[in-house]
Amino acid sequence: MWGPQDDKESEKALHKALDCGINFIDTAQGYGKGHSESIIGKVLKERNDEIYVATKIPPVEGNQWPPDEDADAHVYFPKEYIKKQCESSLRRLQRDHIDIYQFHTWATAFNMHDEWFEAMSELKQQGKIRAIGVSVPDTTPDNVIGSLALAKVDAVQVIYNIFEQYPEWNLFPVCERLGIGVIVRVPFDEGALTGKFTIDTTFPDGDVRRHYFRGNNLPEVIKKVAQIREKKDALHPDMSMAEFALRFCLSHPAVSTVIPGMRNDRQVMMNVTASDGNRLSPEGLQELKKFAWRKDFWHEEVSG
Repeated sequence: MWGPQDDKESEKALHKALDCGINFIDTAQGYGKGHSESIIGKVLKERNDEIYVATKIPPVEGNQWPPDEDADAHVYFPKEYIKKQCESSLRRLQRDHIDIYQFHTWATAFNMHDEWFEAMSELKQQGKIRAIGVSVPDTTPDNVIGSLALAKVDAVQVIYNIFEQYPEWNLFPVCERLGIGVIVRVPFDEGALTGKFTIDTTFPDGDVRRHYFRGNNLPEVIKKVAQIREKKDALHPDMSMAEFALRFCLSHPAVSTVIPGMRNDRQVMMNVTASDGNRLSPEGLQELKKFAWRKDFWHEEVSG
């Protein structure tokens, strides 16, 4: 989905990450149709570290993704399907439990259905999962708040980065008040916020970024990233753009962890530099608010 990747390189990167002290890994059944889970299972079998693993269950094949807000949870996530898919993940991961078992998408109407919660609760009681999670859709991150209020969900995975600051206004305060875990995904906005893209950057066939950065999307992103780089250089001249983007995410008190992709040793080392617990200053964070940008590149192209 993000270009060619060699399994040996993935395994090497995972080992390097664990050697550096990373102890949380997020994956999904849908990444390579379970292949990602299998690679992680192989690596963890070779380790003695205490590692926390989160994975995701996709909706029943053939359903719209993301679902309409009034979608029927019984159709998307039937009870027996949830339990069966959990067993498949456990086999691939070579573990007896999953630390956070997450729905890979969500609809607001799911909050008022009980069948999915019954299935997850049974898996919890059996010790097969330890926490219930929801990976919320890109543009409607607060559609899970009903389940948080009903104490049905333990952790939320959400897009949050220098551009996508919307969760700060609604979802994060609820998570902080209720003690809900927050897993931040896409901290680099599909790589843009690392500052590595140029107007001549291209993506291979099959790479989802080829669609994401189509047309005028890439030029507009590059323009805004240049402005962020200027601010970063004024505040932290010795910090890389990637580290700056990660520290932004980790600086919000609601955020529990961030899950940047790590395809090789170099990316591992780049990412772990932000793991020392030091946050950006309140003044610096205030300066970054002007870069908030609500967009939906998967479904629309921005105008120039």
